[in-house]
Amino acid sequence: MAECFLPTDEEILNATSVLVRACHGRAWNAGWYHDPATGEVIERNMGEIFALIHSEISEALEGHRKDLMDDKLPHRKMVPVELFDAAIRIFDTIGMYYPDDIPALLEKMLYNDQRADHKPENRLKVGGKKF
Repeated sequence: MAECFLPTDEEILNATSVLVRACHGRAWNAGWYHDPATGEVIERNMGEIFALIHSEISEALEGHRKDLMDDKLPHRKMVPVELFDAAIRIFDTIGMYYPDDIPALLEKMLYNDQRADHKPENRLKVGGKKF
């Protein structure tokens, strides 16, 4: 099996930082963190945020089940559009509540690289992870 190109750790951190700032900045500027009547900053409900992320994943599943095109970007398949919607919400949330934890993405990737249950030979074993 051919290896896939991997960016450097620095590239991963820089790209993640840019995505977090882009997603959160757009959400902030669109007023999602302000009371629409008063303009005052509001504390968003984390349960609601997680539910909204989940809803985007559910929409991607429905698009996959029915092989649908997206209704807002009709030239695109629904699955990647909804997965990007989930990513936008995730990066926005990181930007608002966990901006100092951006390195956690790289740390988690490096941790997963070392996990025995993520190695192909262990996934082939009886009881190994199939997905």
